[in-house]
Amino acid sequence: MSKIVEYTIEDLIEKASVYIPEEENLEKIRRAYQFAESSHKGQFRKSGEPYILHPLNTAIILTTVYADTDTLIAGLLHDTIEDCGVEKEELTELFGPTVANLVYGVSKLGRIHFSTENEYLIEYYKKIIVGMSEDVRVIIVKLADRLHNMRTLYALSTEKQKKIAKETLEILAPIAHHLGIHKIKSELEDLSLRYLKPDVFYDIAERLDKTKLERDNTVNDMMHLVTELLNEHNIPHEIKGRAKSIYSIYNKLNKGKKFSDIYDLLALRILVHTEQECYLALGIIHSKFKPIPKRFKDYIAMPKTNMYQSLHTTVFGVDGYLFEIQIRTYDMDEVAENGIASHWAYKEHKDASQLMQNTTEQKLQFFKSIIELNEDKMSSEEFVNSVKDEVLNNNIYCFTPKGDIIELPKGATPIDFAYKVHTRVGETMVGAIVNNSIVPLDYELQNNDIVKINTSKNSKGPSQEWLNIVKSSQTRNKIRAFFSKNEKEIYIERGKDSLEKELRKRKIAFSDFFTPENEAKLLKEFKVEDLEELYLEIGNGKHAASTIVNMIYKKEEEQPQPKPKKIIPKASDNNSDVVVAGIDKVKVNLANCCNPIPGDEIIGYITKGNGISVHRKNCHNLEYLDNRTVLVSWNSNTKDKYETVILIHTNTNENKLMEMMQKLSIFDIHIDRFFTLHEGKDTIYEVTLYVRDLEYLEKVSKELEKLAYVTKIERLMR
Repeated sequence: MSKIVEYTIEDLIEKASVYIPEEENLEKIRRAYQFAESSHKGQFRKSGEPYILHPLNTAIILTTVYADTDTLIAGLLHDTIEDCGVEKEELTELFGPTVANLVYGVSKLGRIHFSTENEYLIEYYKKIIVGMSEDVRVIIVKLADRLHNMRTLYALSTEKQKKIAKETLEILAPIAHHLGIHKIKSELEDLSLRYLKPDVFYDIAERLDKTKLERDNTVNDMMHLVTELLNEHNIPHEIKGRAKSIYSIYNKLNKGKKFSDIYDLLALRILVHTEQECYLALGIIHSKFKPIPKRFKDYIAMPKTNMYQSLHTTVFGVDGYLFEIQIRTYDMDEVAENGIASHWAYKEHKDASQLMQNTTEQKLQFFKSIIELNEDKMSSEEFVNSVKDEVLNNNIYCFTPKGDIIELPKGATPIDFAYKVHTRVGETMVGAIVNNSIVPLDYELQNNDIVKINTSKNSKGPSQEWLNIVKSSQTRNKIRAFFSKNEKEIYIERGKDSLEKELRKRKIAFSDFFTPENEAKLLKEFKVEDLEELYLEIGNGKHAASTIVNMIYKKEEEQPQPKPKKIIPKASDNNSDVVVAGIDKVKVNLANCCNPIPGDEIIGYITKGNGISVHRKNCHNLEYLDNRTVLVSWNSNTKDKYETVILIHTNTNENKLMEMMQKLSIFDIHIDRFFTLHEGKDTIYEVTLYVRDLEYLEKVSKELEKLAYVTKIERLMR
């Protein structure tokens, strides 16, 4: 546990100068501190300290993970927008756009009201944090900010202490883990346990303290023996005892282990220069100290998803005590303690930020990919179960026949394996061989299985049944994408068929209709790239085939539009969504083809046996209805939300679903489902949502149109 120290700006400069030698950058940091001190002047924390000590301590914590200059400045300024009324533009002018964006990003995270009442919300907010943080450094500043707040949590009420500690343990500590920042993750966990379960925390701390002298003597004896052994074999190294965190001991005790049975209470860490020396040291130690079977783990050959690398073994050491020994290189240790981002910042002074962003991309992608689950309608329980295995890093490692390592969630099948190798391998697989034996596709893979996937060019692709077999959400999404693509082809075929039927019905020759001049006119009028896209819009119900034909050939005798009976609707306290002219009680349905919402001009159609069907006045399905319409209006008393479907056109094939979900989350709407259509380099999102009225829908659309990649938003009419 960290002691509270009253740092000064000189302490920060001294710590930063260890890895930021440029005087110009150190001067920027000093200037940022002065600006922060001036901005927070007169503000105090709950503990009674001047507020400036909090951002200063945040920056001090950031130096321990070798954060770059911009990140340190953002740490000093992270509360100026939120608490001091400083504008983002002012920060841009004074410290540049990168710092301003980082500070603004941290401010946005501060506005989220976290909830840890159930697992669904915990996972949801993890996604939001990463979704809002396009630059990984925003998250790192947030973690440093929270760590200092946890160190001074004593100043708050017991109720607030427990709330913040629970939020930290269940939301922020796992994010530190996935970013590989063990140093911050471990302290966040210990501090959280200190406030959530003080009795348990102090009991473990006391038991550790009572055995400390005995453990220290035993560890020192073991260190001496191992050092002599490695020196005999000319392996340069550094060796040190490793403290086990109180929270990790609590976790093991919670799983039923006895205090005396926790192997790594006695632990050593050996640091060497090369990967080869790691394995040499391991062999030498095993030749002298007997290892425990099944306790050896090779995270060098098979790194964890957060890029952690090390050899772990448990051996019988001096006096029969069990020792967990970790062997790794100095570079591996840097990554394990401070995260891959800090490692690059330390090694590469000038391009640290870009390297940091690139090397952490796959770890952030881990969180981002989870949001794809929203494309499928799932209950909260199903969603949590889908995410849980992957979030908790409960993984297995299998091999291709060539020895390549494939990481998969526990319970994965050969189908998951095939898609992890390559999407095309998954789509063409026809069988699997595991450890030289043919296995069914729902076989549950085990650690160290050697898996060979049999493929065929004649394969028809994945089966819908596979969605019930696979374990990985990424695999499931790839299978869904395959069927989405197929559905698009079905829509195109359906649209083409509808248009041809309409032409035959009107006895118009295909050759007369599909002339180059007519095609050009249609593409321009309906704003599509080619006939295939036009067929797609007919097939998915956006345009009627008759509307397309009417663009070229007007009927000689146009059927007059049915005129509604001119009856003035009377005021009614009717509970129905829609008031029907002259009728108090009648069954009313909102048509699914055009999904009218309050604010739309509407008309009623008298159906045979199913009451009044309410359509938008421009609904193409009313075009040839007989004269069975009636005047209707919206009930002013209605406060419900109404279903509507919008098409969001984008000019990118990147998955922008999460960003749009983030935009939509600020509105009082309910999103029912997403459907994605890829058209070359563009993507169209079909979104079914529930809104109050047309005015509110237009407000939502305008907000989405502010996104640079959104080219058009329109309502779907089937």
